Amino acid sequence: MRKECFIIELESGERIDKYLSQELPDLSRSYIQKLIKENQVFVNQHTVKANYRLEEEDEILVVIPDAKEPDILPEEIVLDILYEDEDILIVNKPKGMVVHPSAGHYSGTLVNALLYHCKDSLSGINGVLRPGIVHRIDKDTTGSLLVCKNDIAHQFLAEQFKVHSMKRVYHAIVHGILKEDSGTIEGPIGRHPQDRKKMCINPKNGKEAVTHYKVLQRFSNYTYITCELETGRTHQIRVHMASIHHPLLGDDVYGPAKCPIKQLEGQTLHAMTLGIIHPKTKEYIEFNAPLPNYFQKLLLKL
Repeated sequence: MRKECFIIELESGERIDKYLSQELPDLSRSYIQKLIKENQVFVNQHTVKANYRLEEEDEILVVIPDAKEPDILPEEIVLDILYEDEDILIVNKPKGMVVHPSAGHYSGTLVNALLYHCKDSLSGINGVLRPGIVHRIDKDTTGSLLVCKNDIAHQFLAEQFKVHSMKRVYHAIVHGILKEDSGTIEGPIGRHPQDRKKMCINPKNGKEAVTHYKVLQRFSNYTYITCELETGRTHQIRVHMASIHHPLLGDDVYGPAKCPIKQLEGQTLHAMTLGIIHPKTKEYIEFNAPLPNYFQKLLLKL
């Protein structure tokens, strides 16, 4: 069970369900309304309705029950393994594969495949839905993904993510012609205030995000680039490149709704290079996932 507390200062007059959906971005507004209906939200120690209007100095307590996690079953799915030892596994994730189970995706995920391949040798820090998963990449992003086989390795590598010491270089194709050969985009990323499925540069509620890009090749209407992450926020490269008016080719969330390239599904983004300090040897090791076939063919076409 989780509890969240808030004291109202400047939000007087706002509906409580709207206010909480902004303050608790990991919860949908409909779920918050469900909590209110089930008397799990208190204002000044009393339950309220979803249309309650906040008053200055109101004290809010939200009680969030533990989620009931479904049983995740092992599935015999072929993995493209770049490296494996008793502590870690580096997988080259294909396009279209979801990393971990979520609503509507309880099979066919990377986690289902890992449970079959690794059996009981996966870290348990992130629970039954995310065993071994230290970080994730989007469903339509391909490339290097780190998996931990035990909790000691997981804790060691999670700290590298936290202090941004892990090397992560992506390859991407973006709309338009980038004039500068290289550049840095800085802009805090947070949940979009109107569309909860999107992220955006959000100076008020966003977290620090820094992306360094370099031009590899320019085409007539597109630019092939590398992006090195200094931080690792959700949709960071997609949001940052769109913010300078060069969204990723194929990205119908942050770019044009209609993709100009036929049969291209999802953004052209590939996690090429992953560099880490190994949790046991304490030596730096680096891995490169080859560009997928669709990406290579697209470069030749352009």
